[in-house]
Amino acid sequence: MAGQLHQALGDGRDPEVQVGPLVSTEQFDRVTGYLKVGREEGAKALAGGASFSEGPLSKGYFVPPTVFADVDTGVDDAMALVYLLASADAELVGIASTAGNVPVDQVCVNNLGLLQLCGVGPIPVSRGSSVPLVAPLRTAEDTHGPRGLGYAELPEPRTDSETGGVLTEYDAAEAWIQAAREYPGELVGLVTGPLTNFALALRLEPSLPRLLRRLVIMGGAFDYRGNTTPVSEWNISVDPEAAAEVFAVWGAAWGLEDPGHLPIILGLNLTENIAMTPSLLSRLATAAGGPSSPMSVLDHRGTRSTSSSPVIRVLEDAMRFYFEFHFDQGEGYLAHLHDPLAAAVALDPDIVRYQQATIDVELLGTLTRGMTVADWRGHWGRQPNAHIGVEVDPVAFFDRFIERVGAFASSL
Repeated sequence: MAGQLHQALGDGRDPEVQVGPLVSTEQFDRVTGYLKVGREEGAKALAGGASFSEGPLSKGYFVPPTVFADVDTGVDDAMALVYLLASADAELVGIASTAGNVPVDQVCVNNLGLLQLCGVGPIPVSRGSSVPLVAPLRTAEDTHGPRGLGYAELPEPRTDSETGGVLTEYDAAEAWIQAAREYPGELVGLVTGPLTNFALALRLEPSLPRLLRRLVIMGGAFDYRGNTTPVSEWNISVDPEAAAEVFAVWGAAWGLEDPGHLPIILGLNLTENIAMTPSLLSRLATAAGGPSSPMSVLDHRGTRSTSSSPVIRVLEDAMRFYFEFHFDQGEGYLAHLHDPLAAAVALDPDIVRYQQATIDVELLGTLTRGMTVADWRGHWGRQPNAHIGVEVDPVAFFDRFIERVGAFASSL
């Protein structure tokens, strides 16, 4: 259940908690005071730096975590990154680029352009593998547009700027390992693309799961239809061998001990409840102080945003393409925000209800390759290896998303 997922941060009297709160108001004020002085003097917090304003941890003296995101930046990945950047209760310390929605070099360009647009950083961006572990790469320009962000135009990344992204010389697998070693027991991992980079990192550092505070994966479809084949979800389908490897070896990081925590898996059965609509997008633009013309299925295709906010213009131009794709699929003039939900769960797992199960990925089936199979009843006789998201409140999610991203966009 959701309450079992704060294993690294929580009540210090709980034997399963690895990081408790600061001991008093005075100590909390002292630490946050140091952070404030540092910011005023031009320094940048490497981890967190703001107190929790929501959820049960808001009642304690906690300074929040670091986040490392592995993305194949298409439309909803971009929305997820903006949500992370807009969240004062987290610090994004690195981005891994993986091939998926578009080729990996385009993913790097998208990530660097988004960071430039948002005026944050410098944040390391690492190039991942250009191909899955075994299968040839498939991309989804029909879904996300030729460059992954629909009709949106991003600024060109600048190498002479103090903000934006910095492309690292080391690859994404090494970036995972470096971040986890730098923040042992604190780092929250988020994967919203294929699991290729994470699987490669696990091969290099088998104890990686043990170094993480938690891992949130957007992928799979549990007792639910697929969106790539009748039974498979896109991220898993692109590299099913990587996903199968991650699920199979996760517990090995703890040797003979029981795993200290399990990955959180958010499949289509959960994420398709999070449907962005034109009215919700208009709410976001209004919250950002840059309202534009409301979108409609009757609009000419490719109509551009009129918002005065640069961030809202990019998001609206990206989302219009995404709306058009979903409409052509017979799903209505809307778009499923799979990845922003995963980003929100990375920061606050309690917004979703979970069920433990053992997950495996079908690799050989002619009709079922890439299918995620959950053993809910223990038929395989294997220990559970995941928390699977089964319930979420879409209204609460969108209220939080609009509040955070709207305020962030209005500040730029």
